[in-house]
Amino acid sequence: MLTKKIKVLIVDDSALVRRMLTEMLSSDASIEVVGTAEDPFDAREKIKALNPDVITLDIEMPKMDGVTFLRNLMRLHPLPVVMVSSLTEEGADVTLAALELGAIDFVTKPRVNVGGSLTDYKEEIIEKIKMAAKVTVSRVELNVLQSPVKITENPVHPTPATMIPAKLSADAILSQHASVKEKSCQRIIAIGASTGGTEAIREVLTALPENMPPIVITQHIPAAFSGPFAKRMDSISALSVHEAEERQLILPGHVYIAPGSQHLLIESVGGKLICRLHDGPPVNRHKPSVDVMFRSVAKVCGNNAIGVLLTGMGDDGARGLKELQDVSAKTIAQDEKTSVVWGMPGEAVKLGAADLVLPLSEVASKLLVLSM
Repeated sequence: MLTKKIKVLIVDDSALVRRMLTEMLSSDASIEVVGTAEDPFDAREKIKALNPDVITLDIEMPKMDGVTFLRNLMRLHPLPVVMVSSLTEEGADVTLAALELGAIDFVTKPRVNVGGSLTDYKEEIIEKIKMAAKVTVSRVELNVLQSPVKITENPVHPTPATMIPAKLSADAILSQHASVKEKSCQRIIAIGASTGGTEAIREVLTALPENMPPIVITQHIPAAFSGPFAKRMDSISALSVHEAEERQLILPGHVYIAPGSQHLLIESVGGKLICRLHDGPPVNRHKPSVDVMFRSVAKVCGNNAIGVLLTGMGDDGARGLKELQDVSAKTIAQDEKTSVVWGMPGEAVKLGAADLVLPLSEVASKLLVLSM
């Protein structure tokens, strides 16, 4: 029985990038590159003619930038889009705006002047194309930033077993000694997320008042993107949002987002909580890891913690949420219907780690109640 191939249109002004992406995606038997376009106007005609399932979209292009094109696309002809972004602070800020407009995910664009460097991204690009192909994208009205998206199946992981690095647990960073349930530290909220998480976190944070307990967040994100993401959240939230720094004091009304290259832990020093950054190996193949942060919070704050696991691919954070529950912390998982990918929260639900399974729109209000 023949399986229908995923039809991909590549939109990029660089002929070299178009060729390299075509070669990489075509190497997977389940993907067919049906065409390429050098600018948004070319892309518009190719979409009509080729009817692709997924588009890869560059941000900086002639005639019309990728974000403007994406805004028009989601309003008139919504399709799953994976952004191909420059790994710079400016590129990160624009990519985050693209995610708000409904892009499913992004891959960073490497320096194409270094021979073969783009091939290092091959498996990531293939995986995200396959994931995007499972998304249903709805039309976006002019006054709406993001289209609702939903991945209805488990994502495919095409990387050969011999290429997959060892999957380490949180033990690689922090041992799991028995934790005492009753802790004297202040109330704290810990949130973990991955695919779709930047928008899920935005929805939660913008619905919270400034007098919240401190919030620590681990979002799977490249190092160049975590700082701009924190700044973006700070500009639209009543809370003060920071990219976490080593030994930074953790205060009520403040949010601390893990840097994209380090694990975030918390520590109690003299009765006060501080951020600790750890440059150890990836856990669950992620750095930062949600499991590491959740374990740290469970050990330090016990039943004074609230754990929240939002949309994301894989299972990072599921066992950590169970560790929080085991020390009588309150635990929440985002429900399947409102998750872009119900991997991480779904695994937590399977483990029985979630006291509550909530739609995204109810997470902030529940945090308000639990924080009282």
